[in-house]
Amino acid sequence: MKKTLAVTLLLAGALGTIASAHADPRARFIAANCSYCHGPDGKSRGAVPSLAGLEPGYFVAQMKAFKDGSRPGTVMKKHANGYNDAEYEMMAKYFAAIK
Repeated sequence: MKKTLAVTLLLAGALGTIASAHADPRARFIAANCSYCHGPDGKSRGAVPSLAGLEPGYFVAQMKAFKDGSRPGTVMKKHANGYNDAEYEMMAKYFAAIK
């Protein structure tokens, strides 16, 4: 009984984390700006990299690199400058939850 309850709570927590990334309207709103180049829900259909499923730490590191200029990009520096670290984290969780 305890084992079943523990597994149920673990699964509910994992699903809750995924659902909360999608449920946060701010995350979805901010991430929608990325869809123009990176495709709907971050699933690119062209030469621009996909964002869906990226590891959150990697996503945040890349955004910070665009912002500070250590990673070159055509328009990404301008986009990265428009967000703060908390918003990077929010977008990272949103895109990581998309498979």
